[in-house]
Amino acid sequence: MDRRTLIIAGGAAALGALGADLVLRDRRSAAPQPPAAPPASPPASPIETTASIDLPTRDLIDGIVWQPLASMLDPHGEWQRLGAQTLMMQWTVLDGVSFIPNLLDLPTIEDAPNWRRIQREPWARKIIMGLASYGNEPNARRDVAQLAALSAKVARARLPFKPSAYYFPVEIDPTWQGAAQIGPLLADIPRPLWVSCYDNSNVGGAALGDWLASFLPKDVGVMLQDGLGGHMRTAESARQYVEALRVRLGPERVALIPEAFRPDGSGGLRAATAQELRPQLDTYRGIETYVFEGPHYLTRRIIRQLTEG
Repeated sequence: MDRRTLIIAGGAAALGALGADLVLRDRRSAAPQPPAAPPASPPASPIETTASIDLPTRDLIDGIVWQPLASMLDPHGEWQRLGAQTLMMQWTVLDGVSFIPNLLDLPTIEDAPNWRRIQREPWARKIIMGLASYGNEPNARRDVAQLAALSAKVARARLPFKPSAYYFPVEIDPTWQGAAQIGPLLADIPRPLWVSCYDNSNVGGAALGDWLASFLPKDVGVMLQDGLGGHMRTAESARQYVEALRVRLGPERVALIPEAFRPDGSGGLRAATAQELRPQLDTYRGIETYVFEGPHYLTRRIIRQLTEG
């Protein structure tokens, strides 16, 4: 299953792009909007946050994933109330278009994100910088060498923030027959460095760990997508995957991406409810977690229900 498509637009994939038609502002009118509740309303002023407001909190997650798109350039939320202190960007460059102004010689998306504000947010004290990819997974895998080379340049370019780590956004799964080529291609990208992996084939955590260890550099971490968004497995099964990966790769090299969406019954997706998320996140206690996708699915209402419930 192509997990780079239909996440926000609807479908049963996870942690993926929507394609170039969502990247440029002049094409945004044709882009489907998130099926879930609307994103959180912005604060009263550009730099105001809820950090100093006395609101209930719970330490449920380490961070959120943000998928920059033309329809989501200005993320606002209260994710720090769930414990989030790290923002993981899925990418900086999508289909050759940069979300950071004056990045190399790349064209910049219109109305680029306000990086000055974002890096001041309590949920973005650390930023894991996603690098370069395509919106189409087969094309990204076909051109993985070019994307790795561009990613190495992007990571070393002048940036409006200081990344705490980097993420190479060409996703891995056991059906990718050419996955082993990714190992040496990561050599020029700065560390700390993460990749992400999913397993719709259900090969099992031990087999997945052995396969990843056969080609990934030993200093590259793996973020496993938990598969709950498409009902691929239970939270208990996802935790078993993580434990197996920790044994094979080392605990410091493994993190988990809980999926905060569910099928809506009509071929699309909806935000997971607090009743669905609470046991999911509780099962992952003690695991480094970055929830997908914060701005679209972890709304203020759901955060309030998770912290006050």
